[in-house]
Amino acid sequence: MAKALSPEELEAQEEAEKAALAKRASKLFSGRVDFLLSAPQLKFLPEPTVPEIAFCGRSNVGKSSLLNAITGRKGIARASVTPGRTQELNIFEVGEPTLFRLVDMPGYGFAKAPLKVVENWKKLVRTYLKGRQVLHRTLVLVDSRHGLKEVDREMMRMLDETAVSYRVVLTKADKIKASALEAVATKTAEEMAKHPAAYPELHITSAEKGMGIAELRAAVLGDAGV
Repeated sequence: MAKALSPEELEAQEEAEKAALAKRASKLFSGRVDFLLSAPQLKFLPEPTVPEIAFCGRSNVGKSSLLNAITGRKGIARASVTPGRTQELNIFEVGEPTLFRLVDMPGYGFAKAPLKVVENWKKLVRTYLKGRQVLHRTLVLVDSRHGLKEVDREMMRMLDETAVSYRVVLTKADKIKASALEAVATKTAEEMAKHPAAYPELHITSAEKGMGIAELRAAVLGDAGV
């Protein structure tokens, strides 16, 4: 019978596994990552042959910067000139051959968007979330400087209702003081605990400084299951 590992040995084993996953993720993302297509409607999506990881967040949350940081590219994801105007699912393929896809969802928080645009966004996103069998996880990006807004909570409720598991990722963590960041992280984690589809781990990142990027990259790889 194998000897049971001590708590210290179990922790060391877990850390070693995390390090190995982070190394594999770094190597994978240093390889092929290509933009595939933009889908204004679900009928334009590629065949559901590989896992997908989706990214969503309010306009100006830093989604494009985070995608660029995770993939190690400077311009693979570009911010929309007018927040709330880009109403398409942007698809990126990772690996050669393709192992999984990243899906950049349209930003929400439509201060300048017409009502029809908002309704189209809700229809596109909800239908994608409910009907995409290969969607393994969604990342909900939240600006550290502002914490959870009501539109973020609405998105989280939508994910709960569609039974889509999601991670909450704080962005732009370098833009506020450490004490303020700690307070936002604590409050966000408390709210996450109330949502059944929310993954319990909170990610704190800065695309500009590289904070938390390696860990999030590894988490994406793990969520994709490849």
